Amino acid sequence: MTEVWKLVHSERAALVADLRDVSGDRWDTPSLCPGWTVHDVLAHLVDTARTTRGRFVVGMLRARMDFDRQNEHGIARARGATPEETLRRFAECVPMTATPPAPLATRLVEMVVHGEDVRRPLGIVRTYAPAAVAGALALQVRTSTSFGGARETVAGLRLSATDTGLVVGSGPEVRGTALALLLAISGRPPGGDALTGPGVEALARAE
Repeated sequence: MTEVWKLVHSERAALVADLRDVSGDRWDTPSLCPGWTVHDVLAHLVDTARTTRGRFVVGMLRARMDFDRQNEHGIARARGATPEETLRRFAECVPMTATPPAPLATRLVEMVVHGEDVRRPLGIVRTYAPAAVAGALALQVRTSTSFGGARETVAGLRLSATDTGLVVGSGPEVRGTALALLLAISGRPPGGDALTGPGVEALARAE
């Protein structure tokens, strides 16, 4: 648990540093999350960093058990009057250890996947800690799609991370870096020819 939080805090701090020079209408850049801007994703990260188990339950009840509605409420609540204010709020969240009722590794999924949701459209490149990406990938492949994971998506496929040696599943192989695999099974474009192997088409159809 301590190691996971160290990775999460490190990724939060890195995102704060990467976004400090973003200004003007670049904050309105569409993120990789459909319908959300870069600023929206940052506000979402503020909200989830502050979300305790109890607050999550209350939020779901207020949203009438609609997860998308709860997220929209959270963005509105956490979004500052300016992007800079939202970034200051996120910086204050760096050391926090609040978490909703979910496996702790979801915090890794959040920081890596949402980190790329923000960075890639802005042209920012980050080399993530291998343990953070591996932990996020391992959780995604065993979590049902109904809970935001990819278990059904990758069923019958073999995922091979070329940079870490991590191999998950069996069947037609999909090869790529752990980050490319994580993004693909999380519904994000990994970019170019980031994935290879006989299972690539099957993965694309399942997404």
